[in-house]
Amino acid sequence: MGRSSTRGEGTRSRVRNAGQLDRDTSLYEGDGDGPGGGEGPGGGERPGGGERPRGSRRAAKGRRGNGGGAQGRSSRRAPKSAKRRALRWSASVLAVLILGTGGAGYLYYEYLNSNIKKEDLTLGDKQMADHKANAAGQTPLNILLIGSDARDTEANQKLGGAKKTFGAKPLADVQMLLHISADRSNLSVISMPRDTMLKMPKCTAPDGEVFPASTVDVQTNESLGRGGPGCTVATWYELTGIRIDHFMMIDFAGVVSMADAIGGVPVCVDANIHSRDRGGKGSGLKLEKGTTYVKGEQALAWLRTRYGFEGNTDLGRAKAQHQYMNSMVRELRKGTKLTDPAKLMNLAEAATDALTVDKGIKSVKKLYDLAEEFKKVPTKRITMSTMPNVYGTGVNKGRVYPKAGDAEQLFRMVREDVPLDGKASKRKKPEEPKDPSAPVGEIAVAVRNGTATDALGPASGRAGDVAEQLKEAGFGQTTVDPNNVTRAARTAILYPSAELEGDAQAVAKVLGVPLSQVKKSTDVSGISLAVGADWREGGAYPVSKGTEKTPESAGALNGDDKNACMKVNPNYTW
Repeated sequence: MGRSSTRGEGTRSRVRNAGQLDRDTSLYEGDGDGPGGGEGPGGGERPGGGERPRGSRRAAKGRRGNGGGAQGRSSRRAPKSAKRRALRWSASVLAVLILGTGGAGYLYYEYLNSNIKKEDLTLGDKQMADHKANAAGQTPLNILLIGSDARDTEANQKLGGAKKTFGAKPLADVQMLLHISADRSNLSVISMPRDTMLKMPKCTAPDGEVFPASTVDVQTNESLGRGGPGCTVATWYELTGIRIDHFMMIDFAGVVSMADAIGGVPVCVDANIHSRDRGGKGSGLKLEKGTTYVKGEQALAWLRTRYGFEGNTDLGRAKAQHQYMNSMVRELRKGTKLTDPAKLMNLAEAATDALTVDKGIKSVKKLYDLAEEFKKVPTKRITMSTMPNVYGTGVNKGRVYPKAGDAEQLFRMVREDVPLDGKASKRKKPEEPKDPSAPVGEIAVAVRNGTATDALGPASGRAGDVAEQLKEAGFGQTTVDPNNVTRAARTAILYPSAELEGDAQAVAKVLGVPLSQVKKSTDVSGISLAVGADWREGGAYPVSKGTEKTPESAGALNGDDKNACMKVNPNYTW
């Protein structure tokens, strides 16, 4: 692997000791950084993980059924290997982008189609809201990328280690939402830390097993064990209100060969780094200061590195993953990396063999079409971000919660198709209701207080305040429902049937609530307004008029930023 002594130079020399990726002898042991360890978002990791097994790229194909296996493993098990978490996102985007890079993939459709595994899009019992079209009639695309830590094949077991977890329920240790704007001008990515604490929705597995909605906060990565990826989709919708169009779930057995096929991706560190300490913690990554082209196992080590980047937390690791992925996209779009048909074939086989997708994109042709949508977005309009979060305390120390205000702002920007890079995009044209509204004096509205959060109780009197606003606007049949809504993250106006849609939209318009938050629901018998945690204070509903900004706490990184360079922790330099 070569490097340049200054960032961005094309001439590279051999990196000293670049190949020294130590096998971690504590592969099946905890490293002490798990929940309660105070390491910050994401908790701990399984240390090491060892090198990728030599020989066959894919060994012992096979797949455990969703949710099957041992029941003794939970999200609070021994810390996990960052390799699994780091690379499945890489594989997800690669599978989409690479299949669209060359038409040679069409030659292998029938064979590749047989590799792809398919499952239901959602296992929740709530119908996801439809997209709102923009002025040109276009709608956005939202794809949830899921990384499973399943030890369901011999190859996955060798890569993942941790023998005590073999056969256990899988966890969704990587969750990233890709949002392609309606006009295809920009792409946004939101990463959710695996240790995010939230409520799980009811999920019904394909075999009929029912997982009731949780009554207490649980870790988001447990969603995959509740019937499969369709429950992870339902969990995202429950938290964010963002419609999910597709999911792609990835394992990790083919990732190293895929990284090799790309031929190297430039990454940067601001100091010499060796991710290994006296206790054996770390990925083994060893690089000199500056820019290095990494591939294969070295790319794997970069993506799994936690110890050595910034504060040794998952947030630093996420930044490194974002830097790698942006660089990878730029390399792929140069058009020079995949000119060898044999390499392209191997890469396509690895990608499809690793993929589980929803039934809406069950063929290589559909994946290719999806890749064509991705390719319309220029790299300078790609924005990577992480869900704003705060640390838990007490028994949940080391776990994270969505940061009040900032997290909802980020979710709302995606729901409303607002670019995270702050540049203009074609605004959506609200859909006119099929049934016009009745006179406002005849519209009955029940207002409920749902302003409670994980950290705060309901804001006193909010339902009454909003009800008074409606009465002053002429909605004389407005009442206050004494029953509080349980922690509605965002204000929503629900209606039970199509003939009341116009009435519900009339309520939204007078209050300034976006029409994207007016939804049909079988849970109500009339128009119900839930005042959410995004409107805890009096005054008008807090929606900016076209000047939304991505919260600084989201750590946004632009896809065209060639100067991105990871900050090395002083304790891991040499």
